[in-house]
Amino acid sequence: MNNISLFKKVKSFKIKHPFTVAWRLNSHCKVIEDHLNFDEKVIYAFAAQKNDSLINIMETAVVALTNRRLVVGQKRVLFGYFFYSITPDMFNDLQVRKGLFWGKIYIDTINEMIVLSNISKSALVEIERNISNYMMEEKKKYFHRKDKKQ
Repeated sequence: MNNISLFKKVKSFKIKHPFTVAWRLNSHCKVIEDHLNFDEKVIYAFAAQKNDSLINIMETAVVALTNRRLVVGQKRVLFGYFFYSITPDMFNDLQVRKGLFWGKIYIDTINEMIVLSNISKSALVEIERNISNYMMEEKKKYFHRKDKKQ
């Protein structure tokens, strides 16, 4: 998968849900592309603010669901970037909170809680279904393989 197709997925998400607050999408997509393995394919991608504040709109991140994991890429304005990788065995729970104008997604992992905010209300169900369904299927496979080894 190349950067253009990841960017196209994020851009189509942004067009479909225009009230999501996000910019510099191409830069954030490049961070994810740099960390994808050769055989990884992006299944679903979207953009959001990676914080818990409605007024802090300077922390846009791109979230991509691949055939192996959930990844979050965030390019800093001047230099550097942040990259987070969540494998299905590290995924605990996902919460959706819908407000008056925007919503938030809380992704609970073993190590931390990732908060994605300023997401268009119309996108919340779509995001939850894609992430939850994929992670639950992968967890079943993971535990099935683990049981076979024992």
